[in-house]
Amino acid sequence: MPLSAEAREERAVWLRLVLTPGIGPASVRRLLEAFGLPEDIFAAGRSKLAAALDGARAQALLANDEAREAQVDAALRWAGDDRHHLVALTDGAYPARLLGIGDPPSLLFVRGDPAALSRPSLAIVGSRHPTRTGVGLAQAFAQALADAGLQICSGLAQGIDAAAHRGALAGRAGTLAVVGTGVDLTYPAAHAELADAIAERGAIVSELPLGTGPQRANFPRRNRLIAGLSLGVLVVEAARHSGSLITARQAAEFGREVMAIPGSIHSPVAKGCHQLIREGAKLVESAEDVLVEVRAQMTQTTGAAPGGTGAGPAAVRAGSATAHVRSAAAPAGPPSADAARLLVELGWDPADPDTLAERTGQPVGAIAAGLLELELAGLAERWIDGRYVRSGR
Repeated sequence: MPLSAEAREERAVWLRLVLTPGIGPASVRRLLEAFGLPEDIFAAGRSKLAAALDGARAQALLANDEAREAQVDAALRWAGDDRHHLVALTDGAYPARLLGIGDPPSLLFVRGDPAALSRPSLAIVGSRHPTRTGVGLAQAFAQALADAGLQICSGLAQGIDAAAHRGALAGRAGTLAVVGTGVDLTYPAAHAELADAIAERGAIVSELPLGTGPQRANFPRRNRLIAGLSLGVLVVEAARHSGSLITARQAAEFGREVMAIPGSIHSPVAKGCHQLIREGAKLVESAEDVLVEVRAQMTQTTGAAPGGTGAGPAAVRAGSATAHVRSAAAPAGPPSADAARLLVELGWDPADPDTLAERTGQPVGAIAAGLLELELAGLAERWIDGRYVRSGR
């Protein structure tokens, strides 16, 4: 549906502000503090703007920039689609959790449901080149946590990110993707179908202008938003110098929970997780370990409940999220038939998910989901090296 004339002009002023070369989040914050709303900034005049910034950027703000106006017009046309949204810092739909990260984006480009930005979310991140076990764990944890009412947030990258998104799409709460490109692009291109599914069940969000391609410098900016939008970050597999560790450390700086799944001492993609654990991250062996860390925050969030429309009083939305948590915390019933068969295949000797996948002929993702079900039912335990054994109960 086309934007009304009033809404179009309001968003156009925000777009001019953020699309001006040299004006980043910190500059916008100074301008807003000094002058008020964007229309007040543009009405301030060059000398006042120069006092808040410098002469060159003041001139850039006030210039008759045809290239900038073309970008503004393109963004407004894009926002005419019912599933496309421009969410400004002063909008009611702007996620409150981002306001405390120090340099919140002034404008967010959202493909999907903007209410997803404020739902209780957990970030699951990790290596772009994971093991089969890591992929299975990311998918199984994401599905279990999504069923418990946690929307899963990740970066749409290859590997652990994609597995987390897919697992969450199989759960109840859906998923949120924060991308390091414009939301009108999909990177990597192979994830186009996955991106469509995410936009349908949740949202894809970026602070970067439409048409922005993948650039290395933009991914740390994306990572800070993943950390900022989430109640906590779970790292599944990561090398010592992985970007996932940057996300985790930013989360710690923002006061979020940081968790990591341990792996084999011989695995290079476990080194980053072990390093985080040594630095104080919570060692996680089950979905319940994650819920213990964030359950209280889930009941306090003002975001919409999973599957909801985002409308209605905040108390009603928080109450619905609480109901999901209570459901997840209830004692597990008997395992499904598939999980029971997997328990038989597990036998009494320790085995890892890859071995069980070869033994049963099942995909490793299905094996990881079954093992998680057995773990939650108290019938199996996961060792620190990633192998599983019967619990003996």
